[in-house]
Amino acid sequence: MWVKALDMLLDRLRICGADFSKVAALSGSAQQHGTVYWSVGAEEVLKKLDNSHFLHTQLASCFSVTNSPIWMDSSTTKECESLEKSLGGAEALAKITGSKAYERYSAAQIAKIYSSKPVAYKNTERISLVSSFACSLFLGKYAPIDWSDGSGMNLFDIEKKTWSEQCLNACAMGLDQKLGMPVPSQTVLGKISDYYVERFGFNEDCNVVAFTGDNPSSLAGICLKEQDIAVSLGTSDTVFLWLSEPKTLPEGHILINPVDQERYMVLLCFKNGSLTRERIRNLYSDRSWDQFNKLLESTPKGNYGYLGLYYDSQEIIPSICGDFRFDKDGKLVNKFPSPEIEVRALIEGQFLAKKAHLLNLGINIGPESRMLATGGGSKNHHILQVLADVFMTPVYTFVSLIFF
Repeated sequence: MWVKALDMLLDRLRICGADFSKVAALSGSAQQHGTVYWSVGAEEVLKKLDNSHFLHTQLASCFSVTNSPIWMDSSTTKECESLEKSLGGAEALAKITGSKAYERYSAAQIAKIYSSKPVAYKNTERISLVSSFACSLFLGKYAPIDWSDGSGMNLFDIEKKTWSEQCLNACAMGLDQKLGMPVPSQTVLGKISDYYVERFGFNEDCNVVAFTGDNPSSLAGICLKEQDIAVSLGTSDTVFLWLSEPKTLPEGHILINPVDQERYMVLLCFKNGSLTRERIRNLYSDRSWDQFNKLLESTPKGNYGYLGLYYDSQEIIPSICGDFRFDKDGKLVNKFPSPEIEVRALIEGQFLAKKAHLLNLGINIGPESRMLATGGGSKNHHILQVLADVFMTPVYTFVSLIFF
């Protein structure tokens, strides 16, 4: 599906008149944690692509695992427990790799393939992340995994900047050979494959730079600075920021900074984001954001002491599910007095939870801090006003300063 999507995209761009010969270099990003399993001999196919045929027809038999595990797969609890036990516990694993074991992370997914599909694993010549897989398509050979995306696998030693032998051995035999050597995120890997020169008219001198994950790309793309805090309001809400030295976090993740390989980034992921906001909107506002915003604006900051925490699906930070409503005395209640209180309880609760986790991790939110909001939710200025109120700091989008 991914390969065919690239075929369709490039063909449509060509038909629309895109002049690929002007492209001097290309790179890209992809959702983190997903893994792609190239079968034995696949690289030779990549090196000898025929420009008269589509990519997806030529690569149809090049994958030992047909359906790639992605970040939404949470079926690897057993593998996570085994990995942490092998490394001496969750904290020991987090100290090495920047994260405790997570079900959606690549290490657990690879371990599951190794144990449940031994023939497929044996027939795997290279394991790519989705980012390095996409890069390989343009490079015409296996692209290495970059440090930043690789540090979101539970396999990468974030201080030594290489694979952790302990983690590799805890997951599968011969894994180091199947992963290849990781490289810094800014690495120029080579020239674009002749296939794209001949089929689409790319310049033969077009450089291919290592691809990376979507979260590291977000940090780079919004030009985040030290002391800034970025909040992405999407299907999952994420919070990320620069970090000078690695920390061992009980929750959340430390990744290699894609912009400065000697620095790091903190990433906190909250699974219940926009879909949860949409559920409450649909319940009280007839699917209208305008009506939702009117309810939000009709209550004051602090919501008369009422607070709500809403987890439609099993949350990551913390591991919890369900709706929790608290009155002004801090007691659990079954419902709130009115829809407008429910609406503000949801939005304030989501942002207060994010702030609490940052403070618990020792992240300082000072007078020089800026909040940079992105994602679909950042288009709603009423929601951004609550974000500014909760963090007591200016909130910016890509266009301008929004609120104080």
